[in-house]
Amino acid sequence: MIQKTIDIILDVFVIIFLAGGTFAIFTASVGILRFPDIYTRLHAASKGSTLGVTGILIGAFIFHYTQYGIVSGKLILGFLFIMLTAPVASHLISRAAHLRGAKPYGTLKDQYQEAIDAEKRRQKQQQKSK
Repeated sequence: MIQKTIDIILDVFVIIFLAGGTFAIFTASVGILRFPDIYTRLHAASKGSTLGVTGILIGAFIFHYTQYGIVSGKLILGFLFIMLTAPVASHLISRAAHLRGAKPYGTLKDQYQEAIDAEKRRQKQQQKSK
């Protein structure tokens, strides 16, 4: 009796993770289509891939463990790879877009550009003092 209850609870977890991952990917794809600029689209894409794919991988891991008794190292490595690379890649893409001149939508000031300009001024002052 207890084993059936545990199996049902684990099946519910699998369903929650798979449905949650699918929902995250779906909402990310809608966000990519609807958001106005590259930064907000990139945010939607990176969050969708990170949350969506990892949710699906966790659901698949639990399923394989409960149904077949397999601890899948490939699913764990896939989870770790997505969690480490997706945020870094989106950050680098947004920096490249900013350096190419993509302006954020609807903002009054660009704090990142101000920080870059302040750093350039600081470097010039250091070169002059040498």
